[in-house]
Amino acid sequence: MRVFGPTFILSLFALPAAAQQFGAAENLGPQIPTPQHLVERMLEAGHVTPDDIVYDLGSGDGRIVITAAQKYGARAVGIEIMPDLCRKARERIETLGIAERARIIEGSALRVDLTPATLITMFFMTNSNERLRPALEKLKDGTRVVSNEFPIRGWHPAEVVHVKTAKMEHTIFVYQIGHIR
Repeated sequence: MRVFGPTFILSLFALPAAAQQFGAAENLGPQIPTPQHLVERMLEAGHVTPDDIVYDLGSGDGRIVITAAQKYGARAVGIEIMPDLCRKARERIETLGIAERARIIEGSALRVDLTPATLITMFFMTNSNERLRPALEKLKDGTRVVSNEFPIRGWHPAEVVHVKTAKMEHTIFVYQIGHIR
């Protein structure tokens, strides 16, 4: 039986090195891809149109960005802290030929200027949502914020969408800046 030392064990729990360039505190959550059926429902709940500028915070493989650009004709921007995910999403966007409508920014959602957005999508836990609140509260009136599964404490959603699947029920919270209190 092989025994592993404490350094090895701790390394299993460390954030990937790439995320550490921004500091561990800026990694807002684990990598949990949003299932495509929820991507569709989040964008529907956000009432996305071709006139929108969709920002997906923690965009991972770019599925929300790609869907917003392809299905709705919106301009879409993904914010992702992990370089490898950024690269993969950029490659997919290029392959699909939608680079004029979709792009990925490598960076922390806590540091990127979100004010151009007319619709924000995100899938972070409630504590991370709270950390984003100051930036979200700077958005212009009418901007929609769509949060998968986790609410933004202190804000009152304009709509709550329940999505039932065979295995579980999901909740999507829709907020509109200017009407959150």
